[in-house]
Amino acid sequence: FVATAPNVTYRWLLEMLANQGYAVIATPFVNTLDHLAMAKNVLSSFDSCLNLIYAQRILRKKSLPIYGIGHSMGCKLHLLIGSLFSVERAGNILISFNNSAARDAIPLVEQISPVMKVEFTPSPKITNRLIQKRYQIRRNLLIKFNDDDIDQTLRLSDLLRLLFPDMVTVKRLNGNHLTPLGQDINWPVGKVYTPIDAIGQWLKQEVYRDLNQLKREILLWLNPLAQIS
Repeated sequence: FVATAPNVTYRWLLEMLANQGYAVIATPFVNTLDHLAMAKNVLSSFDSCLNLIYAQRILRKKSLPIYGIGHSMGCKLHLLIGSLFSVERAGNILISFNNSAARDAIPLVEQISPVMKVEFTPSPKITNRLIQKRYQIRRNLLIKFNDDDIDQTLRLSDLLRLLFPDMVTVKRLNGNHLTPLGQDINWPVGKVYTPIDAIGQWLKQEVYRDLNQLKREILLWLNPLAQIS
């Protein structure tokens, strides 16, 4: 469900980027075992949407830089796109990269199919090999959350730094694998600012400090001179 409606599940993150003046194209996908087909479909959907935006003159400058941003499985799709297709990207933002085998990613997969081996296409090993030999996006921001047991960002950073030693930034932040899915809470304040309002605002800041840290790191990487509110 997360990937089928990114405009909803990643709403806070996407609206944060839009509020800073970035045009956002949220590209949904359905999880299957064929990750290569998923990457092709995502790229096709993105290109179709971008062409429509240009045709309707919503965006007029075709020279604008394009950044990919993915979370978990979305990272793998951006890495496959950047390895197997001719695309122009100013950079990729890869959050909580995960390249697990099917037996680790899909509950009960071995019980469902005990005879026939079930695996993703491409497999984790082949995916790493493709990245190492063919990945072409030079500038990358990798984000790893401290409380994330399924994250494989550090393995990915080793691969990318062999390709582009000075172009890979790794940030370790507070949070967990689900932090990018967090949503902001609109705490209404009355005409008179009360102690309850103060407590509510404080709780909001505490709960969303991980999200705000994520926001800050993304925006600073995109534009080191940005004024971040």
